[in-house]
Amino acid sequence: MKTNFLKNTLWASLTALALTACGGDKPADTAAADSNMADAKTVAITAIVEHPALDAARTGALEQLAAEGFKEGENLTVNFQSAQGNMATAGQIAKQFVSDNPDVIYAIATPSAQAIAAATSDLPIVFSAVTDPVEAKLVTSLEKPNGNITGASDVLPYEPQIELIRELVPNVKNVGYVYSPGEVNSTIVLKNLKEKLAPLGINVIEAPAQKSSDITQAANSLVGKVDVFYTSTDNMVVNAYEAIYQVAVNAKIPLIASNTEAVERGAVAALGVNYTDLGKQSGKIIARILKGEKPANIPVYVSKNLDLHVSPKHAAEQGIELPQSVLDRAAKIVE
Repeated sequence: MKTNFLKNTLWASLTALALTACGGDKPADTAAADSNMADAKTVAITAIVEHPALDAARTGALEQLAAEGFKEGENLTVNFQSAQGNMATAGQIAKQFVSDNPDVIYAIATPSAQAIAAATSDLPIVFSAVTDPVEAKLVTSLEKPNGNITGASDVLPYEPQIELIRELVPNVKNVGYVYSPGEVNSTIVLKNLKEKLAPLGINVIEAPAQKSSDITQAANSLVGKVDVFYTSTDNMVVNAYEAIYQVAVNAKIPLIASNTEAVERGAVAALGVNYTDLGKQSGKIIARILKGEKPANIPVYVSKNLDLHVSPKHAAEQGIELPQSVLDRAAKIVE
């Protein structure tokens, strides 16, 4: 009996040891991954709406963060929320993000940046695709933000835009501008566009649209009054771009944009920033903050490079032919 007891005890001990060796401890790589995620940085991302330009600003930032050593799922946790074009939702997202206390909040487009800024003066905020961050009261100056916010602006010089309009529509007298009066970036463009075009004897005829479903009616109200449509990076207009494109085709009014993604969706031509690159610049700023820098000490980035995209197909649909000089300058020709 004593011999059997010793055998049974020895067998139990060996079995327990074997089980521990097989499954009691996690593999080294799994344990390391768990350790990395335990120390992971957290970036909360919000956009006022999802459309190609803003999506590119988001993916560009994540690509750059990965290049900087912050990889989602390894040592970076990302929480993305879209406001779906609703300012009340943007405010709710802002409150939730502040409650979550992430390391950085990345706000894409002016309305989302303003909602986040109103919700916290402590958490680091990086914005992207904001036309005029000073006018939007996000920063005190581009060089010295002096607060918990900095980022990347998509502000465009107006002269090249106007030159493109006049090159495509040489006898232009009236420019139609559909916009959301609730977006600061859009009202700023309207004001500046009027100031720049007036000395040239060109009028800007505006058509405000309170919501995306009003875009068609607003564009139609300009038919017979304007020689060309010009669209800014107004998020509501961009979100419903096909509506204004259909009006442009039906009325044979050329549609010119300031964001290159719009050419894929109906614009004749667009001269604008590359939003993937803008997102990457935002990602660089986020990485600097994750590494310990303060937003107040990081100047706002302003893109200096403009890309020209054109579509001969859309030009023909809207009653014009693209000059060879424009085709020769184009970074991309959309067939």
